[in-house]
Amino acid sequence: MTKNRRIAVIGAGIAGLGPAWQLARRGWDVEVFEAGTLGAGATSKAGGMLAPTAEATYEEEELLALELESLHAYPRWIDELQSAADVDVDYRTEGTLIVAIDRDDAEALDRLHDYHQRLGLTAERLDRSQALELEPGLSPRIHRALRVTSDVQVDPAAMLNALAVAVTRQGGTIHEECPVEALDIDDALRGLILKDGRRLPFDHVLLATGAWTPQIGGIPEGVLPHVRPVRGQMLCLGLGDPPLLRHVLRAPDAYLIPKSDGRLLVGATMEERGFDPHPTAGGFMDLLVGAWEALPGVYDAPVLDTWVGFRPITLSNHPTLGPTDIEGLYLSVGHGRNGILLAPTTAYELASWIDSGEPPEILRSFAPRSPSSPPPPAR
Repeated sequence: MTKNRRIAVIGAGIAGLGPAWQLARRGWDVEVFEAGTLGAGATSKAGGMLAPTAEATYEEEELLALELESLHAYPRWIDELQSAADVDVDYRTEGTLIVAIDRDDAEALDRLHDYHQRLGLTAERLDRSQALELEPGLSPRIHRALRVTSDVQVDPAAMLNALAVAVTRQGGTIHEECPVEALDIDDALRGLILKDGRRLPFDHVLLATGAWTPQIGGIPEGVLPHVRPVRGQMLCLGLGDPPLLRHVLRAPDAYLIPKSDGRLLVGATMEERGFDPHPTAGGFMDLLVGAWEALPGVYDAPVLDTWVGFRPITLSNHPTLGPTDIEGLYLSVGHGRNGILLAPTTAYELASWIDSGEPPEILRSFAPRSPSSPPPPAR
């Protein structure tokens, strides 16, 4: 039985603030606890591509269905969020170009296009001249391209700021520089234990701590999924005037994301190096070469910034969303490369589940499971 409608959300990234806002809209008393500053984790390091078609991965159809559902919810999400916060999140709809540089790339692109067609996804095949007409700055060496008009993008930092405003305007509270050491659990969930030793009573807690999830103490073994950090290095270049690029560009060895404020993001490496925060010359060299092969004009672009982020990735490569075996404890973790894309569905559906106790059909396969739990029913 629900004791009250007061909840602590641990983690002020997109996976925490989205559900926090929706719960506050439903009348919950929401307090968000962030170990560092707003979005200090994966959210502020993300590129903001919303690209389930361009990034479709073989044998990941279940995750793809969740991504497509979330992409479909994005126009509503953007309208409601920008209205609630009066913040522009730079929602851009030019689409994505996926380019092949050499013959091997072209064969891989053909296989991807075949896969799109089997799944009923729309991608337009372009020859070299058609691709260059859309983006004159592309290398004349490219063989061909796919154009995906359904894939869009946002500015993650702007969206995070908008969510923070929306949460507080809805009556929620965000505590920055307030790390949670552990959950207070004996025979039941009692609340939080902060790093400074304070104990705060809560009957409901949403854990949205990304790659740092294993560092939260007090949780019995087997409750949390295995979440690890997969490191990504990223470059921020000047886009130029006129801009080097309008579409999101996916090349074989880099992706490039033009932003309306004149930035061009180039990313991102995938490295199993734990929480090592130090950028490497090799990582940036790989990104720059991969970008230059597709868009030669980046050679003269000024370098504005560089950073390292940590994607929260589970063994299944799926997020874990929903209530655990501990009454009152919910998870919003393990979004991996898809945290920004999955923001609407995570927020709307997880808040609905917490509020009503009824599992949304789209989240059933992503619910937390203890070692003894049966597999989810076939969908």
